[in-house]
Amino acid sequence: MIICKIPLRISYFGGGTDFPEWFLNNQGMVISTTINKYCYMTMRYLPPFFNFKYRIRYFRTEFTKNIDQIKHPSIREVLKKYHKNINGLEIIHSSDLPSRSGLGSSSAFSVALIKGIEIMNNTRSSNVSIAKKAIKLEQEILNEKVGSQDQIACAVGGFNIINFRKNIKINNYKIRSKNIKILEKLSTLIYVGQVRDAQKIEADKLNNINMNSKLFKIIYEIAEEAKKIIISKNNNSFIEDISSLMRESWNAKKKLSEKVSNKKIDNIYDFAISNGAMSGKILGAGAGGFMLFLSKNIREKQRLISSLDRKKIKHVNFNFEETGASVIFQNKSDYV
Repeated sequence: MIICKIPLRISYFGGGTDFPEWFLNNQGMVISTTINKYCYMTMRYLPPFFNFKYRIRYFRTEFTKNIDQIKHPSIREVLKKYHKNINGLEIIHSSDLPSRSGLGSSSAFSVALIKGIEIMNNTRSSNVSIAKKAIKLEQEILNEKVGSQDQIACAVGGFNIINFRKNIKINNYKIRSKNIKILEKLSTLIYVGQVRDAQKIEADKLNNINMNSKLFKIIYEIAEEAKKIIISKNNNSFIEDISSLMRESWNAKKKLSEKVSNKKIDNIYDFAISNGAMSGKILGAGAGGFMLFLSKNIREKQRLISSLDRKKIKHVNFNFEETGASVIFQNKSDYV
């Protein structure tokens, strides 16, 4: 049995420019971090006493006799491509936070699957290699309308500045730990509900990519400016400058598709700005899930959280994490 632990992520700048439809002909950059909220994947070989070969549990439970009968597309395709053992297999997924909510949970799921199966095959790849395999799985095998940031973030872990060109590069810059601690301390994560289909929203953005090219360029340029501030040694107005850029980026993102925001999200945003937040944004594709806010100081952050509590809007305490994809338990099965 093995248990893989994969962190979820929050993205501060550049989301959308990590789609190959954009960065293969332009420039992309995403600034993000993983947080101490995780998805877990438990895998073990089944004892040979059942009339099925695969037992799979996520929000559904499947019992099948062969891989092709598996309904979950990611599990089915990963097993077809990587599973080398003829023995029966059990796969169980669980997560600290709701899926399809803008925290990269789908890619964390892919990374966990690939990492777990490779270990069960007695093969080891670097987390960067696993991220690239997860990107290929989602974009080329499953033909999903997804970007390339989540797989890297969830696999590698930590606070990252990722450049997207034909060759993806991670952290070619010296990131100031002081600035990262300020971001961690003054960020607030809230759940607005309304789990959504991210692919439909992203497809709407990409179908209009030529018309939206100016907006994508603006989002990229804002990420470049944010990078300069984050790697700056001395900036007494750090959080004010970052918040100003986040407001610009959120305004540009909303224009990419009418599906990104809605009345509920706009109302929560306006309420937060009036009660201790300097800036905010939806995480992921949009339309629901989690929102991220920045406050000027701890006092204003606490005012924001207290106000949200009174409105019965759920906020999530979190810290940044640096581990990335890891195995937290492993032993040898009697049925290998």
